[in-house]
Amino acid sequence: MAKSDKKKLPAALKPKKAPKAIVALSSDGPGPEVLDRLCAVVTARCDADPSLSHSARLLSRGTSKVAQKFGEEAVECLIEAVAGNRDALIAESADVLYHLVVLWVSSGVAPHEVWAELTRREGVSGIAEKAGRASIASAAQELGTRKIP
Repeated sequence: MAKSDKKKLPAALKPKKAPKAIVALSSDGPGPEVLDRLCAVVTARCDADPSLSHSARLLSRGTSKVAQKFGEEAVECLIEAVAGNRDALIAESADVLYHLVVLWVSSGVAPHEVWAELTRREGVSGIAEKAGRASIASAAQELGTRKIP
């Protein structure tokens, strides 16, 4: 963002300085295993009565609707981040993760597949990883996908 753009924004919307270091994950609190458990619960709800289960209701509407709901939740999360509402950002982040898990289940993606992709990328520069996708992008274009690399 250009310096002149920052001056035009209301104070509440001006970007805050990034933290100097990311706090290490604490072993005292809950960990990422909660996502595996959540995925198991959502998967178990695939055949549940949609009138009794929010997950079943979402899944019964199809992947397009699940993806739309995930997008809505992601936007709400972004709004809270930009507004600097830490507690609301935490709550919205949980909503985003839940709806992402529902999207995975709806699309037949298992968490271990995502963890494997993250592991594959671990230790690789983000710039180098992105550059490696150039060949994938040209192949995707040949296939007619609308994904922007």
